[in-house]
Amino acid sequence: MQETEAKFYVLDLKSIEARLHELEARLIQPRVLETNVRFDLPGKRLRSEGRVLRLRRDIGVRLTYKGPSANEHGVLSRTEIEFTVGDFDRARAFLEALGYQELITYEKYRTTYILEASGASSLVGVSEVSVMLDELPYGNFVEIEGETVESIRSIAHELKLKWDSAIATGYHALFERLCAQRPELDSAQLTFEALNGMKISAEELSVHAADG
Repeated sequence: MQETEAKFYVLDLKSIEARLHELEARLIQPRVLETNVRFDLPGKRLRSEGRVLRLRRDIGVRLTYKGPSANEHGVLSRTEIEFTVGDFDRARAFLEALGYQELITYEKYRTTYILEASGASSLVGVSEVSVMLDELPYGNFVEIEGETVESIRSIAHELKLKWDSAIATGYHALFERLCAQRPELDSAQLTFEALNGMKISAEELSVHAADG
């Protein structure tokens, strides 16, 4: 129940995926649209404490709790409790009946690979690491999740990602940076429809391309 990951903003997601194929990474989830709804208590108590309550729908439906995160050399680590639920709409109604309120809805397309030592012999000491290719309405990202900082850093090196460009914040916080500069945006709607046709720069998100 521990999530340990690093996130990178990238300009060329196709090149990253090509590199994964060279490393013989295993595709475990083809590209799929995710719909995420983040909930909070009145007064945004969870947010103020660094905690997250999220309902996600992709090929299934999952409810997730995340505790406050710690930043270790660009890698975020936090407690994560996640389990599947049978019905997205009923789960939403259940949370609302308990007093939770929708904080933000955000969408992304995600493709997930697993990279094992057997598929990349140069990665000494790496057992299994997940690499997620994320397409959000405001840009593309790579998330690398593993058991240790060292394993995550090794995979980032193999993917030719600049470690110093790792992003120590979540997609919601990045969207808030964008909304501060674009008042026409609804801060509760990070969807492809809401940002349709908009060109968002790295500067507006206060990030640097790890593959640039």
